[in-house]
Amino acid sequence: MEPTPAIRLDKWLFHARFFKTRSLAAKTVTDGGIRVNGTRVSKPSASVRVGDRLTFSQGDAVRVVDVVAHGTRRGPAPEAQALYTDHSPPRPPRQPQAPRYDKGGRPTKRDRRQMDRIGPEDS
Repeated sequence: MEPTPAIRLDKWLFHARFFKTRSLAAKTVTDGGIRVNGTRVSKPSASVRVGDRLTFSQGDAVRVVDVVAHGTRRGPAPEAQALYTDHSPPRPPRQPQAPRYDKGGRPTKRDRRQMDRIGPEDS
């Protein structure tokens, strides 16, 4: 029986476009932020095989992906998305931002000219 081929974890994360550089992927793995099949991995050289489940945080979201294929290069996004199946929980809806005051501070030169044309307010 032939053993299933494996690829380095940091290399696969880079090929699948989860991280912008391979060194960022390696740093995340070294910091202990990635689990392979539920086991925390701390070495970027850990092997990943087809069928493994990876769990890691990316920004404020938790990503859960199954490895479907090995990448030979860091290609375009559709090629990278073919390397995994995403099982991540849906992101919570974004909260609307607080309203902002449009104008603030000192009036601009244009605003001052318009105020001069109108004249002083008589109250």
